[in-house]
Amino acid sequence: MFERFTTSAREVVRGAVRHAEDTGADTVGEAELLLALLDRTDSGRTGGIGADSGRTEDGGSHTEVPGGRKGGGRARSDRKGSPAAEVLTDLGAYGRRASIERALAEVRRRGGITGADVEALAGLGVDVDEIVARVEEAHGVGALATAGSTPDSTPDSAPGPASARAPRRGRRPLRRPFSREAKSVLERSLRIALARGDKHIGDEHLLLALTARPGVAAHVLADHDVTYIQVERALAARATKG
Repeated sequence: MFERFTTSAREVVRGAVRHAEDTGADTVGEAELLLALLDRTDSGRTGGIGADSGRTEDGGSHTEVPGGRKGGGRARSDRKGSPAAEVLTDLGAYGRRASIERALAEVRRRGGITGADVEALAGLGVDVDEIVARVEEAHGVGALATAGSTPDSTPDSAPGPASARAPRRGRRPLRRPFSREAKSVLERSLRIALARGDKHIGDEHLLLALTARPGVAAHVLADHDVTYIQVERALAARATKG
């Protein structure tokens, strides 16, 4: 599948891994993919997210994406720049990035529970914030931060292999596995590209895939007035302009 990815799409995947490293997340999830897409609004429209795009978790010169080959195969070039960056900017997400980041941080702090989930549970008499506060009082701030991660249950990330086991205290894993939800987004991007008649998978397909189904990224983006329908319309308008 990854041979279909454009340079921009591959940079999003690599950027998501870096965001997981920066936050200390055990897996690369939807939130990290969204943050990496937002990175494209900063510099992606003019050619990428930085000169260190070849950097890897272990400091080497190759980059590995799930299911791909280390340094193997050429990414398809982005002849039209970064569509996702332009769409996110047009829909106002770029200007509200700080708010989106705070929302994602709150979801992570609550162990993956979105704002919509909080409201729904409140209707049932469950105070999520109170529960989180009690857990953090007993186990420390951020105790639930990785509870919402759902590692993929493939042999590569099943309990046992060193790449997927929780790291020893003070050490960070060399490779972050993608969560089941994140892998679903990547697979969905392929289906969306095929349905649209596109021969490549660009960062716009990743954005569509993130907003196509309920999830952390879709909920947070919807709270910031970015939905699947709006993304589709923005992409259509962009295509019309040529």
